[in-house]
Amino acid sequence: MARRPTSEDGRDRPTTIRDVARHAGVSVATVSRILSGTYPSAPVTRHKVMRAVRELDYVANAHARGLAGVQPRSVAIVVNSVTSPHYAHVAQGVQDQAAREGRLCLVGTSDGDPERELAIIRLMREQHAEAVVLVGNISADDAYRERMAGYARALALAGSHLVLCGRPSLGPDVPAIVVEYDNTGGAHAITSHLIAAGHTRILFLGRRDGYSTPESRLAGYRAALAAHGLPHDPGLEIEGTMERHEGHRMMRRRLDSGPRDFTAVFASNDLIAAGARQALREEGLRVPDDISLAGFDDLPPAADIDLTTVHVQHKELGRTAVRLALESERPGTAKHVLLGTRLVIRDSVRPLPALPDGARAPGRP
Repeated sequence: MARRPTSEDGRDRPTTIRDVARHAGVSVATVSRILSGTYPSAPVTRHKVMRAVRELDYVANAHARGLAGVQPRSVAIVVNSVTSPHYAHVAQGVQDQAAREGRLCLVGTSDGDPERELAIIRLMREQHAEAVVLVGNISADDAYRERMAGYARALALAGSHLVLCGRPSLGPDVPAIVVEYDNTGGAHAITSHLIAAGHTRILFLGRRDGYSTPESRLAGYRAALAAHGLPHDPGLEIEGTMERHEGHRMMRRRLDSGPRDFTAVFASNDLIAAGARQALREEGLRVPDDISLAGFDDLPPAADIDLTTVHVQHKELGRTAVRLALESERPGTAKHVLLGTRLVIRDSVRPLPALPDGARAPGRP
């Protein structure tokens, strides 16, 4: 791999078309024609030029070719999916703030595929987006952190900002802006609400080791149990992803595994809660008369099923991401903002009645 061009002070600088021409051993005009596709070229020459483009990580200025240097200002958002209410609301916040700032909004979906995410980010760099906002629950392992750090530095060199929205920080030495909400605090608050209603056996649905959002919510759940002097029971933590059908599967499997040993359920998002509620109803159990149920996010279908949940400022998350990126004095500025959450109390949690000494209710130890 060829080294990036450096300035006189030894720092990396953006690659120019002249750097590509020099590396490929051809003229600037030849590089320009090959990249624009306006002139036939020998396969060998084209191969040399495209290899130089890849090795030097060159970003062609497509707008300059077609619009004589006039570029529409834009911001970009990359989400796992546009069908999820969570991603849709964050994306709407990005769009709202982009419009307010006089920018176009570019949208890409990755389906959680790291390679597709990288390809979209490269495309957004070519479009010279002023900010690239990444949204989505991810596996925050060493490979992720290394990949994100590379994204951040490449975007900064191109004059853009990387914004991690609802994703964990990469550390102070990585030029990325982080905007997230308090998953751990929100989970602590709603678990404490269930405990205050007399529930000591609380089933957690949606444990997913290695993934930032469910891990943070599980940490809040465990911290609340510890704060109230309740034991940690790994058997009450059920593994699964964050879709509605997974909520139904997790609850169905737990109900089929033996006697019911819990009186309340904390689902790590509202979609899981909706699926779990369906499974409970299939078993003839009522919410909240037989089982109390709580969720997280306060997105559809929470209000429709009277679900007690944690409200997250999804649109504000997107608006803040754009605002911070455009207000930053220079590309690569690192900032970290944590948005708060709040409880929304509806009708899915029932206080347990006090029991006479020695009596035991289903699900109570």
